[in-house]
Amino acid sequence: MPALRTQIDSSITAAGTAARPSLLADYAELFKLRVTTMIVITGGAGFYLASLKSGISSFNPGLLHALSGIAIVSCGASALNQVLERRMDKLMHRTMNRPLAAGRFSLAHGLLMGFATIFLGSLWLAQMNVITGLLTLLTAIFYVAIYTPLKRITTLATFFGAFPGAMPPLLGWTAARGMIEWPAVALFAILFVWQFPHFMAIGWLHREEYGRAGIKVLPVTEPDGRSTVFEALAYAVLMIPVSLTPWYLHMTGWPYAVAAVLLSGGYLYYTIRFARITTVPPAESLTIARTLLKASVIYLPLLLACMMADAKGRMLLLP
Repeated sequence: MPALRTQIDSSITAAGTAARPSLLADYAELFKLRVTTMIVITGGAGFYLASLKSGISSFNPGLLHALSGIAIVSCGASALNQVLERRMDKLMHRTMNRPLAAGRFSLAHGLLMGFATIFLGSLWLAQMNVITGLLTLLTAIFYVAIYTPLKRITTLATFFGAFPGAMPPLLGWTAARGMIEWPAVALFAILFVWQFPHFMAIGWLHREEYGRAGIKVLPVTEPDGRSTVFEALAYAVLMIPVSLTPWYLHMTGWPYAVAAVLLSGGYLYYTIRFARITTVPPAESLTIARTLLKASVIYLPLLLACMMADAKGRMLLLP
């Protein structure tokens, strides 16, 4: 163990001295801008579809208002997440150079940026309507105060974490409509189910680092991979009927339904391939997991794009 600690400390020192990110890059990492970008995209899809139902232009000033507020709160939640996980981040190669873990930002700075952006973003959204501001605030609280601590306690953290992860399109919908309606619930369900094969692929790719940091994910607690595969497959199968809920609700027509079946079938195919991680050499299993991860990232924007394209002209007919 002392040898391992020395090796980790040496890696941290090397990471800190070899590459000093710019201040802008540090803030991009603190606010997890890549994750925030995906949140903005899915939130924008919800706003677009809700605008179609209202019969107004999807590119009205409210769109920028909504997406900027959602992005600001997401940035704050990411900052507080890193405040809580700064010690764990030091133990993982992929996160040890984050500004809080590496000591470039102080704890007070991280807390200030996190709380300030969550408060200001929620207040900004509440100016559109109270329900969006409140839901966004509750999403951030759930992510920071429930999901983040649970990661060190139970593998159920993945399930609980899927709730805030699925909220952006619902938030976009309420920003445009001021209420929660069944189409918004359908969008929430799609993102909720989509996350599990995606998360299982990430968990398998980084299981050694997660284990070293004490993060409880299935690939760590049950390293044979069987539970990981089962959960990924179960949700990939469920993804097919769930992806069709916009069609069930008459948000879209047959073109989307066909596209959803084909895309979800492709997602299931890559998840079935992922099942091979239990029988192939470790290096090959990582390649398979990485392929599923790429497929998941491609699948979701394509599904939403097909939905948005087919929904135009149909949403006004919804009751």
